[in-house]
Amino acid sequence: MPPKRGRPIAVKLLVLLLVPLLSLAGLWAFAAGLTGGDGLRLLSINELATNVALPSEKAAAELQKERLVSVEFLVGGLPLSKVTEQRTRTDSAVSAFRSSARPMRDLSPEMATQLNVVFGKLDQLTETRRGVDARTRAPLDVITGYNTTVDAFFRMYDAMILVPDPALYRQARAVTMLGEATEMLSRERAMIAVVLSAGRVGSREREAFTGMVATRRLLLNQALAQLDGKLRGPYERLVASPVYKEFLTAENAISDQAKAAGLPAQAATWPVDAQNLWAVVERDQAQLSKDITGRVTPAAVGLLVKVGVAGGVGLIAVVASILLSLRFRRRLVEELAGLRDAATELAEVRLPALVARLRTNTSRPTPEETAPLKVVTHSSEVDDIVTAFNRVQSTAVEAAVDQARLRHGVNRVFVNLARRNQSLLHRQLLQLDSMERAAEEPGMLDDLFKLDHLTTRMRRHAESLIILSDQSPGRGWRNPVPIHDVLRAAVAEIEEYERVEVLTTPPVSLLGSAVTDVAHLLAELVENATLFSPPQTRVDVRTSTSPHGLVVEIEDRGLGLPRAELDELNDRLTRTPEFDLAQSERLGLFVVGRLAARHGIKVTLVSSPYGGLTALVALPSSLLADQPALAGR
Repeated sequence: MPPKRGRPIAVKLLVLLLVPLLSLAGLWAFAAGLTGGDGLRLLSINELATNVALPSEKAAAELQKERLVSVEFLVGGLPLSKVTEQRTRTDSAVSAFRSSARPMRDLSPEMATQLNVVFGKLDQLTETRRGVDARTRAPLDVITGYNTTVDAFFRMYDAMILVPDPALYRQARAVTMLGEATEMLSRERAMIAVVLSAGRVGSREREAFTGMVATRRLLLNQALAQLDGKLRGPYERLVASPVYKEFLTAENAISDQAKAAGLPAQAATWPVDAQNLWAVVERDQAQLSKDITGRVTPAAVGLLVKVGVAGGVGLIAVVASILLSLRFRRRLVEELAGLRDAATELAEVRLPALVARLRTNTSRPTPEETAPLKVVTHSSEVDDIVTAFNRVQSTAVEAAVDQARLRHGVNRVFVNLARRNQSLLHRQLLQLDSMERAAEEPGMLDDLFKLDHLTTRMRRHAESLIILSDQSPGRGWRNPVPIHDVLRAAVAEIEEYERVEVLTTPPVSLLGSAVTDVAHLLAELVENATLFSPPQTRVDVRTSTSPHGLVVEIEDRGLGLPRAELDELNDRLTRTPEFDLAQSERLGLFVVGRLAARHGIKVTLVSSPYGGLTALVALPSSLLADQPALAGR
């Protein structure tokens, strides 16, 4: 069973390169995703600012105004119609906010929760208004009711300003603080209305007002500390203005007012001071919100541009790494493929051709036959492998040359010994022929015939050595010889010739140049038939003509051969066999194969109907003469 082939090195190199390449691509995608996600979140915040923040700021501003007019109505200084007008403006702003905010999708969980809280607080606004209309709620309770609704807006802003840019986050957070400081100012205005209506500052009012003042100033200071110069400028001018200082005086006066004491004379100007400051703060707050919202889109675009540049450079690096890795893989695979092709050509073409040539010509190999492998390589290891293959080639060529010379030397020894034996046996046959003609006693003549037959067989074996050495035996005929005589001559060269029966032959002659070889070929096949069949059986030799020549059938009645062995023998007879010393028991088949290849004769072994084998010898028409003629030496 052949060994299982492993995966191609191209696949292994691809797998080896995929690990770092996929890791690099994954890191690039992760980094680009994180940075790009920040930019997309900025753009989503810009959408929130447009659809949620700005409409909600308008709604909160109207609620602040409604809180003030509601308190002024409760303390008796404002008609209900003014309250109704303000509620209409509030409802319009709230409706616009709801219609703009409700369709928003992909909100963060915290943002969605706070938005729902705002909607819930707005739904409770009706109950607060009902208490105002019925005058069943105290002014401070009304202020607290509106405060909870407005506070819900600011908690929503806190969830909205989760900006990935730290600098922009600080500015947005500061803007929100200023918005809460403005809300504290609005609450103070409502409290001033309560205080003026009562003509004194009660403990509850002073405690609430003092907390509002402290919270407003703290938020203002913290926000101004975080705002950059451009955004902080209007508020710095406001803090230094007389309007702000006059309101600070009012705040201090209310906070320091004794519980039982009445209001000072300047209390009449407190609503005007608060209104003047409110107008400036409301204007600056609106412009500040607009400015901070305008910074979101450029920041997002700038971040996305940076992502695009960095991601593009990273993508180029990833693609370049992939291309370089694939190029390295392709080059290495091409080098190894070139080495494989060169080694395959050496093993399957060049060396077999050289060995085939050395069988007949033992001269030194030409430079073309021993040319080194030429492989285009850029790797030292592959170059070392090419050098090693060239050394192997040199060693193999030297071994093939030595083997060819050794085989040629052995063949010359075979031929030399065979020629000597052939000469001696030829002289012995001549001597026996003379003795047979001179002998008169039947017993002596019979012994001489046996000795003559034994010498003929010895001559055939000597000629077999010559044939195995790719030489011609030397015997030949000038004229064509009848095929019957050729068959009888072949039978006469085997030991058990009495068991062979040559049946009637067609009137065909064999060319004289082929008589010796064909007779030798047939003798080998007939002898095999007698050796591998029982002694009491006979061997039949039949001949018949065919469109392509003459067919000689040699049939025995032995045990036959297995199909696999029969196919192996036929394959050996089909191609010119190389004599193998390890298979000397098949010496006759080597001789048959050599002779058949020399004259274009086709020899096939098939199973016989009698259980043995039938050797079919197809003589081509080029070996046959048109008319039979007498034999002549």
